[in-house]
Amino acid sequence: MSANQEKNGTWTSQFRYEDIYGTIKHKCKRGFATCEDAEAFEDEFLRRARGSLDMRFADFADVYAEDVRPLLRENTWATKEYIINDKIIPFFGTMRVRDITTLDIIEWQNELLEFRKQDAQPYTETYVRTVWNQLAAILNHAERYYGLAPNPAAKAPKIGSKHAREVNVWTKEQYLKFSETLADYPAVFVPVEVLYWMGLRLSELLALTPRDIDFERCELYVRHSYKRLKGKDIVTSPKTEKSTRKLAMPEFLRDEIKDYVRKVSKTSPGERIFEGISATDIRVALDDGIEELGLPRIRIHDLRHSHVSLLIDLGYSAVAIGERLGHESTEITFRYAHMFPDAQSKMADALESYRGDGRAL
Repeated sequence: MSANQEKNGTWTSQFRYEDIYGTIKHKCKRGFATCEDAEAFEDEFLRRARGSLDMRFADFADVYAEDVRPLLRENTWATKEYIINDKIIPFFGTMRVRDITTLDIIEWQNELLEFRKQDAQPYTETYVRTVWNQLAAILNHAERYYGLAPNPAAKAPKIGSKHAREVNVWTKEQYLKFSETLADYPAVFVPVEVLYWMGLRLSELLALTPRDIDFERCELYVRHSYKRLKGKDIVTSPKTEKSTRKLAMPEFLRDEIKDYVRKVSKTSPGERIFEGISATDIRVALDDGIEELGLPRIRIHDLRHSHVSLLIDLGYSAVAIGERLGHESTEITFRYAHMFPDAQSKMADALESYRGDGRAL
């Protein structure tokens, strides 16, 4: 160990080490209160530098962040970082990575599944799956790049679900009834209209600028995604490559957006149209309308589901709907299968009619 006491009484840790690429480097950190603290710093630092799985999980989470963060969008990493710090490290943080067992993971899973929020509701199945996937991603990273064997996540059961089992929607009649209540929320009326009639994600809506609207051709271009992150406005590319898309608009919506840009938001070409609107504003308007009219309770994202339901009722295929929403048609078929008409019965009836009088005796 290379711990030295300074004239002011504090301790300094100074040493050379070899990183995982074989490069010899020098490290110096001052200001430790005791010799033991300085030596503990060197011990933990060397484990991290060598990629040793004897390090604590919390320290390996930092290594994972250094490896992965440069490859991700800022808002994507922010979501991962929150899950790691709030849902994973409190349980695994002090454990040595190589000591974590499948039984430890199952115990953590049970705690996650048994947790109840302030409203006494459990986490949604999709959120549980997201949290589980993040733990698995860290341990898989340890296996692939740092030699963790065996990987305790490999035999652990998957929990949660990739897709929500229930999709809450409003019918067109329910939405139109609700939209009448927005007379008291003129600034919220148009953004809600866009969410329902165009099926945009909230992040896509909040990123729109006048340059994304072709008022002459009645078209809307989804080219960006918005998120408020650590007090900053972050505008990035959409969620996936397929999410970048051009959408035809109904004329009434085109006119509503045009009036909004000119009279309500008074937006210049490069500014966000709905800069003054937040998810909270829309949520309050939804809650007030639901309470006033006794409508089924939905989330903001359920306006997107309601748009899908509307298109299915109008007879559009999963392929066409997927293109409009920026999804693969297989995902539309899987998630909204229960909304499509009973195609099997129609096929049988059509085959029956087609054979007609020519059936064999």
